[in-house]
Amino acid sequence: MFKGILTRIKQGYKTIEFPDGGKAPALSTRFKGLPFLDSEKCPENCNRCSEACSVDAISHKIIDLGRCIFCDDCLQACPFEAITFSADYRLAVRKREDLLVKPLQKEIALAEELDKQLRRIFGRSLHLRQVSAGGCNACEADINVLSTIGWDIGRFGIKFVASPRHADGLLITGPVTKNMEMALMKTYEAVPEPKLVIVVGACAISGGIYADNIHTHSGVGSLLPIDLFVPGCPPQPLTILDGLLRLTGRLEKGSDLFSKPDPFSKKIEFY
Repeated sequence: MFKGILTRIKQGYKTIEFPDGGKAPALSTRFKGLPFLDSEKCPENCNRCSEACSVDAISHKIIDLGRCIFCDDCLQACPFEAITFSADYRLAVRKREDLLVKPLQKEIALAEELDKQLRRIFGRSLHLRQVSAGGCNACEADINVLSTIGWDIGRFGIKFVASPRHADGLLITGPVTKNMEMALMKTYEAVPEPKLVIVVGACAISGGIYADNIHTHSGVGSLLPIDLFVPGCPPQPLTILDGLLRLTGRLEKGSDLFSKPDPFSKKIEFY
């Protein structure tokens, strides 16, 4: 017993301080966050980035984060360095249209908290049933990370449950294949009212790389009402956590734990 206690003392506190630490934890230098398109550098008739994008996420100089898989094909195709990706992990929104990033736009409308009545119900305890509706397991893996000791999402009262009858809502990944449609709808119906729907990843939002495929529904939007969109392929666990905390009122609308003076500057050190 004493050996175990000494080992725990040596290990120290492993859970990240976010958001109480006042800043985000360190992220890989390869992390790609909120993109920026400098239309002043981009020639009027140039469509190289659009043509290079395999998921049609760029059209008329507007970047659709709901389709974007955060690869670097557009950067490689642009000789004018008009597109850059910041280290800003804050990407979750409440409305689908808020995922459209226009030229020279450096911020998006971050997810607002639930209304007063729903926040009273879900603000202190939110139980979610995760449904993989044909996902590749990348988003699912990063969701599972949130339950590890390093993140410990349970400290915020957010837990993943086995039964939809014990859940307050669904957290859905994957493009919703035709084979998963019935299972998803039955799971949704089993969740008691009032209930939330949270979609995580490009596939769940727009179909991702499977968009417009005859075997999928190109995301959840055509089937269910959505309360929170978390883009990415897959989203960084910090992006998912940030969205959930904003939805439940744990992060105020004006709070900014991404404290770099200019996240689009090439001189910054990525988190």
